[in-house]
Amino acid sequence: MNPEALALQARTRAFANAVIKLCEGLPASPAAESIRAQLLDSSGSTDSNYRAACRARTRKEFISKLGVVVEESDESLGWLRLLIESSICATDSAKSLAREADELVAIFVQSEKTAKRNYEAEQTRRRAAQKQKSRRRG
Repeated sequence: MNPEALALQARTRAFANAVIKLCEGLPASPAAESIRAQLLDSSGSTDSNYRAACRARTRKEFISKLGVVVEESDESLGWLRLLIESSICATDSAKSLAREADELVAIFVQSEKTAKRNYEAEQTRRRAAQKQKSRRRG
């Protein structure tokens, strides 16, 4: 696996761990409990789905799994912003995690775009090669 992917896996794992620590300190209110569950799920899913994307068997599978990572990291960002804006948890830690989630969303969106562009270029090259092969036969 390439070093950038390994570094990003470590980053998503660190993000999920930091979210766990933040959630452990949230108050026991109904709103905080609901957000806690959603945020724990989405941050953990960001990590686990990126790991799964890195082990995709095909480019199409990689692109599909990256789409899930984008959704989950964006969901985490939304829950973190809600915690902050509702004043349930407006700590520096929550704000730092929201910035990290925002960066992760940007990274994964760009990765997904690049992967799609590379896949489409590869498909175009294959079709062109097949056409040339067909012409030579005909």
